[in-house]
Amino acid sequence: MENQTIIKLENLTKRFPVGKGEFTALSNINLTVEKGEFAGLVGPSGSGKTTLLNIIGSLDTPTEGNAIVIGQSISMLSHKQAANLRNNNIGFIFQTYNLLPVYTVYDNVEFALLLQKRTSTERRKAVMEALEWVGLTDKAKSKPAMLSGGECQRVAIARAMVKHPVLVLADEPSANLDSTNSHHIVQTMKNLNRELKTTFVFSTHDEKVMQYLDRIITLSDGKVVKDEQVPTKTN
Repeated sequence: MENQTIIKLENLTKRFPVGKGEFTALSNINLTVEKGEFAGLVGPSGSGKTTLLNIIGSLDTPTEGNAIVIGQSISMLSHKQAANLRNNNIGFIFQTYNLLPVYTVYDNVEFALLLQKRTSTERRKAVMEALEWVGLTDKAKSKPAMLSGGECQRVAIARAMVKHPVLVLADEPSANLDSTNSHHIVQTMKNLNRELKTTFVFSTHDEKVMQYLDRIITLSDGKVVKDEQVPTKTN
């Protein structure tokens, strides 16, 4: 497979106003991520992981420098263009699942497709395929309250993957899970990465997640202090 740059960060800096001054959350970040990588932004709380993930996901913009994601400069996008980038090309997985409690598992996964003007037949095929990926076809009619935490996170993975995104961003996806479920969830994402060549970028400080990563990018005080490829493992 030929390399294809999915993320290119050039001298990226992000500052937030704090009182009469400002706080530098990210400082002079330079990174590239290629298609099919399974990479993690790691580091302690406050190191800038989530801020960087938000910029990559077009939920925020850099103060200085450039973030080019799937060929588009985040700073140059209008709100509508950024929404289109997310809706069509980026899947998100959060630590709190963010499932809508009054809707079924099927409905929660289908929502990701409603803005794409697909027919009901196309949506149903895609939803059931995504639920099959995560082993939850038998839970399609269940509500989130009827599921375990691990099952809820698997629904969140299906929702992120149902539109076949180029890139999936996972922000502390194992934070609310026990050890067994954490391994199951990350292994599911690893399998999807291998089968579909989807690029995954995590924000995590969980050792259970880190052992599955192919690349570990360590942040400290808003700076990249280490960027290392992990030797190939048989997970």
